[in-house]
Amino acid sequence: MKTVTLYTDGACSGNPGPGGWGAILVYGARELALSGGEARTTNNRMELTAVIAGLQKLKEPCIVELYSDSKYVIDALSKGWAKSWKAKGWVKSDKKPALNPDLWDALLSLTDRHEVRCHWVKGHADNEYNNRCDAMAVAESRKFQG
Repeated sequence: MKTVTLYTDGACSGNPGPGGWGAILVYGARELALSGGEARTTNNRMELTAVIAGLQKLKEPCIVELYSDSKYVIDALSKGWAKSWKAKGWVKSDKKPALNPDLWDALLSLTDRHEVRCHWVKGHADNEYNNRCDAMAVAESRKFQG
């Protein structure tokens, strides 16, 4: 399997509010930048959407080194929380409903196809790709602001 690197970030002005996401896929010397947004959303939905959009671009099963500053995404994937929520009918261990089941369901389907290795990075720090994803996400969110 090919190994690709996926950097992602989401942004939201208000929570909920106008939001955006950015993703960069890197394979060898090639890069593909993706971004989008919504008029009314949450930061976590934008973080999830960025990962989904990146994985959807892959034409074959790959090893994916995922870099995100979202503890929500990284922990739920790497610690198996999202799979557990799905198995329990989208209910968390505290008996509260899991948020964003539509996006988690889509993401879990993609992680079944690819081998995703999760890496948390500090946001707004020294990771060039994370900073580029953040800039794309913020730019997308501004398209929906008054």
